[in-house]
Amino acid sequence: MCTYATHKVELDGAAKGASGWFTLTDGAVYVDHPQHAAREHTLNIDFTNPADGPSARAAVELTEEAALALVEAIQKALASAPPGLAARGGEPAERG
Repeated sequence: MCTYATHKVELDGAAKGASGWFTLTDGAVYVDHPQHAAREHTLNIDFTNPADGPSARAAVELTEEAALALVEAIQKALASAPPGLAARGGEPAERG
């Protein structure tokens, strides 16, 4: 069942799309029918920069298990680095 709930987030980074690297400004996370993954539903993440047009988009479609594993891996990677190492301006981000 599609939830039609889209969770948007402002992002600061870079992504590689069809036309090469672009500045990343926005993200959207939602559960829906995938375009390419061989599943009925997936957790979908869109990484975009709307100001750069439709080519500034990178997307992933993950199973629930893969999405949870990714969250755990991200948390472990951040926990293993000194606070602030990858933060904007060198200031630690709030971890919670």
